[in-house]
Amino acid sequence: MSRKMAPVVIVMIEDDEGHSRLIEKNIRRAGVNNEIISFVTGASALEFLLGKDDGAAASSSRQFLVLLDLNLPDMMGTTILERIKNNIHLRRTPVIVLTTTDDSEEINRCYDLGANAYITKPLNYEGFARAIQQLGLFISIVQVPENV
Repeated sequence: MSRKMAPVVIVMIEDDEGHSRLIEKNIRRAGVNNEIISFVTGASALEFLLGKDDGAAASSSRQFLVLLDLNLPDMMGTTILERIKNNIHLRRTPVIVLTTTDDSEEINRCYDLGANAYITKPLNYEGFARAIQQLGLFISIVQVPENV
């Protein structure tokens, strides 16, 4: 008897409310209907993902896709990425970095830490909207099944 997997939950860690709305709008426009849970701080996102005991055992039966901004008010996104990828229950969780940082050392560091994709947010609205629309299409095609 096969065990039915829970639907993938998209965890968005983004402190800019305008960016969060734009990201969600374009993900929905791409036909992705999965639950999206948003966090504006790294600490709140890590508590959700890892739990109070920091072990993430409660998350072992859940599937996540993490959209991660690197520049958060309380910690660097690379710290969150490292904590996710070093946890036995979460290390296979896809993490897509979404940030304005286009420094090649930072990009390489994120990939070295286990990021699955790195998307630079253009600083102008039209460019950002296009990048996020492509992200929504990427998620719908590659990773996230529809809710059933």
